[in-house]
Amino acid sequence: MTPDEALRKIAFLLEWRGASPYRVRAFHTAADAVRDLPPGPVDAARAAQLRGVGPVTAEVVSQASTGSVPRYLARLQAEAGPDAQAGWVLAAASTGDCHLHSDWSDGGSPIEDMAEAARALGHQWAVLTDHSPRLTIAHGLSPDRLRKQLDLVAAVNARMGPDFRLLTGIECDILDDGSLDQDDDLLDRLDVVVASVHSKLRSEPGPMTARLLAAVRNPRVDVLGHCTGRIVTGRGRPQSRFHAEAVFAACAQAGNAVEINCRPERRDPPDDLLLMAATAGCLFAVDTDAHAPEQLHWQSSGYARAARIGLRADRLITTWPLKRLLTARSGRR
Repeated sequence: MTPDEALRKIAFLLEWRGASPYRVRAFHTAADAVRDLPPGPVDAARAAQLRGVGPVTAEVVSQASTGSVPRYLARLQAEAGPDAQAGWVLAAASTGDCHLHSDWSDGGSPIEDMAEAARALGHQWAVLTDHSPRLTIAHGLSPDRLRKQLDLVAAVNARMGPDFRLLTGIECDILDDGSLDQDDDLLDRLDVVVASVHSKLRSEPGPMTARLLAAVRNPRVDVLGHCTGRIVTGRGRPQSRFHAEAVFAACAQAGNAVEINCRPERRDPPDDLLLMAATAGCLFAVDTDAHAPEQLHWQSSGYARAARIGLRADRLITTWPLKRLLTARSGRR
């Protein structure tokens, strides 16, 4: 176990037990700082001089660098039990992320920075899913801008090398009638389409159900994004009301993945609906919905939630190799 792996596992176990996001982030930040350290022992005092490494994380780095299991990690593992280990195995199996944003819409970083961050975490692939035109507050992509972005993604991939691929995609608004907020010919060109509701979130259950059913039955849709639209932090926002059994049954029938959204303010779907979707036989995409490189660390919280209800890697498309993902997606269209 390398120092960065030890720090990542501590971050995961802290998330598992419900620690503060700030505390979790401190270990991810330290893991980023030591990722490129050469093999061999590292003195704690030297580690503490690295930006983003504090006294506690420096001790972890020092102990892990000698091949030992850090004492902090050993204690957390003993307290967590086997279910947490199953969650860590899922998180370690992650191959990609189906939902991330760049500064082409409402993200804060260039496309290449997001791709580099995903590759640095060990991903084989990630999907760029900037917003569609209707979401003007998020600077959604017009058809012309999306075409230009496709060219840029091709250029980024040419520079990234063979061990990582940035997939083309979009987070497409589900319109009031369940249709999609982008030209069909452009959607057909994309590798992955995440469809989400961003408007009229307090509609009555009947219209909202019809809206979602129309979207998930559309063969161009691959992932149903943050299905309830809830916000659980700050002033919050209640979850949308819809007939979840019918929507998840339609997702399972169509092979459409339900997103486990890892943003701390979303954690969508809530636990009861997550279990309902699992019982319905749905596939899932464990996605960060990242708007900045450091937010890609959030993915482990979704794998923890998946492990708690007994989901295995085969049901999580974000653990699939690239070839399997693309073959499955193209087979649905």
